[in-house]
Amino acid sequence: MNAMNQYADSAEAPDFDSNRIVRRTRRRRAVGIGAVAAALLVAGGGTALATSVAGGSHTTASSTVSKSDATTLLFDDHGVTIPIDFSGQDLVLAKQALLKTQTKLGTITKKAVENCKPGSVVGVDPHTPKIVESGDTVNLTLCAG
Repeated sequence: MNAMNQYADSAEAPDFDSNRIVRRTRRRRAVGIGAVAAALLVAGGGTALATSVAGGSHTTASSTVSKSDATTLLFDDHGVTIPIDFSGQDLVLAKQALLKTQTKLGTITKKAVENCKPGSVVGVDPHTPKIVESGDTVNLTLCAG
């Protein structure tokens, strides 16, 4: 038994680079999400993608308010541009979407717009075609009613 004990500590333990494993996993996840996002965009599922990124429960816009580029935020997620439509969202949902994209809430202004739900988002800045990244500041314009 003593002979076996002297060999027990002689072999080196395997070395794992856990940071590299985590980076590789994150990279694969980002590529997978990007592939799904691209497929949804090609298939015309941009609204579904924006809903999933924005928090899953997307309030529908009033039927008289038209969606436009002024309410669409283009978010760069590791090289993949994801459109997020804020049209008709209230401030709580808009803040949740900004939190998920790790962007900062800038100024909130109110603007009188016809046929909109009071307190709903009628504009984001910067908006399409500008692209924002994590850490950028996004200003919101809400319907004054």
